[in-house]
Amino acid sequence: MFGIIRPCRHRLSERMRTEWMAHLCGLCLALRGDHGQFARIATNYDGLVISVLVEAQSTRTEGSDAWRRTAGPCPLRGMRSASVAQGEGARLAATVSLVLASAKMRDHVADGDGLLARRPVAAAARGIAARWEGAGARTGAELGFDTAVLVDAVERQAGVEALAGPGTPLLEVTEPTETATAMAFGYTAVLAGRPGNRPALEEAGRLFGRLAHLLDAVEDLEEDARTGSWNPIAATGTGLDEARRLCDDAVRGVRLALRDVEFGSKSQGRLAHLLLAHELERSVDRAFATGGCATHGHTAPEGAFGPPPVMPPAAPPEPPRGGGRRRRGLIAGCAVWTGMFCTGQICCKDPYADPWTGQPREGWCAKCCDNCDCGDCGDCGSCCDCCDCCGKCCDGCDGCDGCDCGCDC
Repeated sequence: MFGIIRPCRHRLSERMRTEWMAHLCGLCLALRGDHGQFARIATNYDGLVISVLVEAQSTRTEGSDAWRRTAGPCPLRGMRSASVAQGEGARLAATVSLVLASAKMRDHVADGDGLLARRPVAAAARGIAARWEGAGARTGAELGFDTAVLVDAVERQAGVEALAGPGTPLLEVTEPTETATAMAFGYTAVLAGRPGNRPALEEAGRLFGRLAHLLDAVEDLEEDARTGSWNPIAATGTGLDEARRLCDDAVRGVRLALRDVEFGSKSQGRLAHLLLAHELERSVDRAFATGGCATHGHTAPEGAFGPPPVMPPAAPPEPPRGGGRRRRGLIAGCAVWTGMFCTGQICCKDPYADPWTGQPREGWCAKCCDNCDCGDCGDCGSCCDCCDCCGKCCDGCDGCDGCDCGCDC
């Protein structure tokens, strides 16, 4: 799961965390439903923003069956069922994610990255990319969205990079990505029945694409230099200070654009505001190593691949009737541990039952942000978030009343 928006669970209220997971799981299941099991590897943290924006602009009443459905147990949810997003928003997010993933795969093939430098592997990857592009186009057509715009933008990227050199403006290199994301963001207004929002969302999408491209380049700069891979920052001779300035300007631009977007209601727009007005800034800080989650000195994860999402702790399992817990021997316990590990429970279920003793244990991924020290946040009395504009307590932009800074949290 790749992407630049990876919120720490302690920066999200319980409601916002549930909503975020619903859209992430909805994207994953929409990929499976329209394109098969293997397509689920295209699930990414940024793609869910498309689903969030469609729902945020919708005029449907909250709690409508058209918004959610109950999904069965999944390893990444600790083998628990959950309410997940469904409908046109999730399908558009899946379509965009699949088409852009196919383009990313072709780009890696062209660069000869890793195993893709081997001809048989590269040939298989090209075949998968072609199938994904065609499948995305078919689903896009069902939604009235022309994916040819995305494909064209991606195909132009190689030519733009070939012409870039020292002195080339960095924004010339990011233009194809900006165009693709602008179209995707803008079309959420069409699906939601709010065409008046399209110009503002296209602007937000254009700047989001700029950020995604630049932050990926910043995070890969050292590795690309080591391997000799092409990197836009190095190729154009752009300094990190200038790259940071462009990123900060893009974050401010996204916030300004969101102010012109009409959401279905204030509550419906909270998650979109949280992700695009607040988490984007933290993504910039993380990429430039100027911020992170203060968890016992834990800094933000490096690179574009963050940890899987962590669900809030579940109630520990009840002991078996008759008192005590069943203890397994070494071999039986190892067999159970292997099964739990392969289904993701050791990693993601929090807590899970120890294979040998049955005692509740903390999932590995839960260690990322536990006991997060979010600092002093006024008189909230809890680990929360503060509005960047006015400093008032927002608790993940869920329940902040009286904020007059214009950020609508």
